[in-house]
Amino acid sequence: MTAPYLGNPKRTIEVLQKYDFVFQKKYGQNFLIDTHVLDKIINAAQITKEDFVLEIGPGIGTMTQYLASRAREVFAVEIDKALIPILEDTLSEYENVTILNEDILKVDIRKLAEEHNQGRPIKVVANLPYYITTPIIMGLFEEHVPVESITVMVQKEVADRMQTGPGSKDYGALSLAVQYYASPYIVANVPPNCFMPRPKVGSAVIRLSRHEKPPVEVKDSGLMFRIIRASFNQRRKTLVNGLKNAGDLGFSKEEIEEAVSACGFPQGIRGETLTLEDFAALANRLLEDTKE
Repeated sequence: MTAPYLGNPKRTIEVLQKYDFVFQKKYGQNFLIDTHVLDKIINAAQITKEDFVLEIGPGIGTMTQYLASRAREVFAVEIDKALIPILEDTLSEYENVTILNEDILKVDIRKLAEEHNQGRPIKVVANLPYYITTPIIMGLFEEHVPVESITVMVQKEVADRMQTGPGSKDYGALSLAVQYYASPYIVANVPPNCFMPRPKVGSAVIRLSRHEKPPVEVKDSGLMFRIIRASFNQRRKTLVNGLKNAGDLGFSKEEIEEAVSACGFPQGIRGETLTLEDFAALANRLLEDTKE
């Protein structure tokens, strides 16, 4: 198998010029041109010869080459059909790679895991377009797709939000949603000059290691996430007022105040100070109170 040769600016420019490739703004394309960062991603994802890896957004195949040289099999899903001939060229010597021209949100990942990995959890690695980061990551978690870990390049601000805890200005619904499903770890911060073209913002590699079971016991996770969203939708309001104003909860102010007190929280508390455990306790309490 050929050693990875993409990953520096010169080789990337050669490939792009050979195919007269035009960057598509609608796909948020920024290709990695730093071999140190590529090594960090592959090492953070802990890829071994046993692994089936799903890569989202392979671009011209830079990271795919690195993945293919470490994994048993790589399945690369690329939405931009203009990149398919390039990928077929740059990956022609890697027999363990399959390229699919499709929108990842339409791919049956469970079926992929069954057909290529005997249904065992797969590893996902991606350099995601920043505008679609959250829908893709949350889709993988919420659909209960068999995923062991997700190692992704995201906007630095988004990585910070995923990893942070109560009391931080970055703390919000995304922090809690990610931490309910996985343990986040920021592997590296990546400056704009590591990409072509350069993005306007800093980036970070984050690894999300899927929990075998959620860290909190909650009777209705859907209700808990509706409570979380409502409490962060109006950050300046108290938790009680935020939940009272939410259209999709259906609890009276009295029921909310009673549940807040029963959990041992002061009435004036704000949602941004609550932990995942606190939100789980509140959801469980509201559910119990309305059943009585």
